[in-house]
Amino acid sequence: MRLLLTISGIIILGAIFQLFLPWWSLAIVAALLSLLAKLKPLTSFWSGLLAGMLLWGIYAAVLNYTNEGLLATKIGALFGGPAIMVVAMTALFGGITAGLGALSGSLMRS
Repeated sequence: MRLLLTISGIIILGAIFQLFLPWWSLAIVAALLSLLAKLKPLTSFWSGLLAGMLLWGIYAAVLNYTNEGLLATKIGALFGGPAIMVVAMTALFGGITAGLGALSGSLMRS
């Protein structure tokens, strides 16, 4: 239950905070929620990774869909890959950011 609440909280608060704050505010949100949830370090890392990947991946996919894939196709061609690779890499970077933030919050407690 705490795990699902932590993942949901990171997604919801991360989306709200990133409207007004820089991209790394996701790590701060994940750290604070992981600190409050009192999860084990490995569990908190995976919850942050999953939440960050869902948040940034879905947002990148929506942006890619709304501009008909123009930007992702050009960036993918620049790096020699398909457009979906750009969306996947965005999701991965968001997941790593939130995962390391959640791990930091969990380790702060101990």
